[in-house]
Amino acid sequence: MIITANNNSLANITELPSSIIGGGMTLISEQTASGSATINFTSGIDSTYDSYVFKFINIHPSANELFEFNLSTDSGSNYNVTKTTTVFNAYHNESDSGAGVQYRDGDDLAQSTNFQYLAGGRIGIGNDEALCGTFQLFNPSSTTFVKHFIATTSRLENAYEGNSFIAGYGNTVSAVNAVRFKMTSGNIDSGVIKLYGVS
Repeated sequence: MIITANNNSLANITELPSSIIGGGMTLISEQTASGSATINFTSGIDSTYDSYVFKFINIHPSANELFEFNLSTDSGSNYNVTKTTTVFNAYHNESDSGAGVQYRDGDDLAQSTNFQYLAGGRIGIGNDEALCGTFQLFNPSSTTFVKHFIATTSRLENAYEGNSFIAGYGNTVSAVNAVRFKMTSGNIDSGVIKLYGVS
């Protein structure tokens, strides 16, 4: 059966049919880096949403270093959740002189409380070099299941575009209620991180 609209313009629609489920992303908070050693989100991550998304917009470091994160179960007093992760990376040079896909076994974690890299390589410090991407944390308030996450980032370093894919889980059944982002060394000179709840 084909269902047709009773009007000719989306602007005329005043109500969705009951069979269409709404949903979307709600902006909870955002932080702008300015020579920041860390960016911490210590509120807004609770049982309101089943999934939370962080958006990284032009993260520019003070040094040619890696961007990383960790989780907290005590509102940011400690960032040391045990994690197991996997990382792979695709890269391509502006001059077409180098390209490939690689599993980054040196960037993953196996039951470690260390910070996890959010890119399979460093971010450049040139004026036009930065990292952008998305990090999604699933059901952080669960007291039954581990805390799964996935991330995809795009970065520029010395004429190389790198597209990284990171996934893993925080091996805790305690609620995760805070997240820290930082560089492995130096500061985040500039950039914006936005936190959304997904309904």
